[in-house]
Amino acid sequence: MYAIIEDGSHQYKVQEGDRLEVQLHDLTDDQKTIEFDKVLMIGDGAKSKIGHPYVSGAKVAATIQREIKGDKLVIQKIRRRKNYRLRKGHRQRYLQVTIDKIKVGRTRTTATKPKPAEDASTD
Repeated sequence: MYAIIEDGSHQYKVQEGDRLEVQLHDLTDDQKTIEFDKVLMIGDGAKSKIGHPYVSGAKVAATIQREIKGDKLVIQKIRRRKNYRLRKGHRQRYLQVTIDKIKVGRTRTTATKPKPAEDASTD
């Protein structure tokens, strides 16, 4: 079973046991788990569910491993013949999480009222 979740402006395809890096969240110091409730799709063979836009009641639970930094990006600006050179660096911070459980919400079945039988014999 897999799920496609949305976090910030990114979408991730996850399965139980996957380790991925998501955008940094504002968390408390003692928080060890995080839940993603914006589930776009749950794939499970013939029992797949597609949300409009999200699957109702579905959640993905994950354990926070650590906070990491991405690769360094170097920004260079040069204006020719003006003796202008600017060099800056940037490292994005990420949260490394491990997917523990994909929870599928309960599906509601709508009960339909039985249609009244029409009399076929009209005199």
